[in-house]
Amino acid sequence: MMRSFDLEPRGALRLPWRAGDPPGRHQMRAGPRNIDEYLAALSEDQRSALEKLRQTIRALVPAAEECLRYGVPAFRLDRMLVGFGAGGAHCSFYPMSSTTVEDHRKELAGYDTSKGTIRFRPDRPLPASLVRKLVRARIVENAARGKKGGGSNPKGRGRRKGPPEKRTR
Repeated sequence: MMRSFDLEPRGALRLPWRAGDPPGRHQMRAGPRNIDEYLAALSEDQRSALEKLRQTIRALVPAAEECLRYGVPAFRLDRMLVGFGAGGAHCSFYPMSSTTVEDHRKELAGYDTSKGTIRFRPDRPLPASLVRKLVRARIVENAARGKKGGGSNPKGRGRRKGPPEKRTR
């Protein structure tokens, strides 16, 4: 079976598009430019749940900058703070820290969690008190790292120590 990038028998490179294709057919679709556009594309129940989440974060950290990072709405306060999004039949809250999720695993027991994600159903959103607690934990974690630099490893695990010439693998 010949794939679109394989050479055809006559030696010409076959491209996945043809000269007669309509203009823009193979261009990437433009994503949302801001959080409002992101939310507008969601179902009503997801939009409502995420708008409440957004307002809770905004009330707690009014100085945080709203932005789109990694394809989802996020808040930035000197560095990435938290994000949120929707997919399928669920919504997600991204503390952007596996440490924060791990430190609050008892409070998150009723939710589907992974390393840096908390998933919830739109009809069962995260309680505002829990969101505030998670955002505060992220503010403290970011402050401990300093305003700039420092990487994403707050406990220093896996970091090489000593001058480069003394390091061993």
